[in-house]
Amino acid sequence: MKLLVFSDIHNDLAMLRRLMETDADYYVAAGDMVNWARGLDAIGPILQPKAPRVYVLPGNHEHADQIEAFCLKFGLNPLHGRHFQAGRRVVAGLGHSSPTPFDTPGEYSESEMAERLAPLADPHPEILICHCPPLGTPLDEAAPGRHFGSQAVGDFLAKVQPVWFFCGHIHEAAGRETALGSTRARNVGKQGYLLELPD
Repeated sequence: MKLLVFSDIHNDLAMLRRLMETDADYYVAAGDMVNWARGLDAIGPILQPKAPRVYVLPGNHEHADQIEAFCLKFGLNPLHGRHFQAGRRVVAGLGHSSPTPFDTPGEYSESEMAERLAPLADPHPEILICHCPPLGTPLDEAAPGRHFGSQAVGDFLAKVQPVWFFCGHIHEAAGRETALGSTRARNVGKQGYLLELPD
């Protein structure tokens, strides 16, 4: 089973085309494909050829309602607050971020983030994908000692302990991987990460 996860494309259509040329069974766009929700109609045709296998989360630059409409228009699968079955593995996803200084379209308070995450614990996900990283980890460090992730995401990971966790949001941390308890966690960034697991 091959699962390609990427985030924070921000209207880079050339990068998105390269990602979609990657051989994978499933593709997950983990948010911020555009800036301030502008340009989704240019993104859709690039994802559409593999639509049945493409899952989409809203980042903080897109509102969940906009991604629902986008997925409906292009035949894609919304993943926000949902699970899907990738072979014999359960994948769960939640978009948006904790509050930012920029008042972007897709932000949750920490209490709302926790409330939205809670139902994702059942069925237990082997793979969890969020736009926002957990607070105070290498995955959310924008500069030395400057962390902008979500405490609710961190609390959920500590409790549920999926085997894998993927996120984006903090561009400076793209490509970093760390262990969070028994969970292997990675900020995938726009370069993406191809997870290959036995069927």
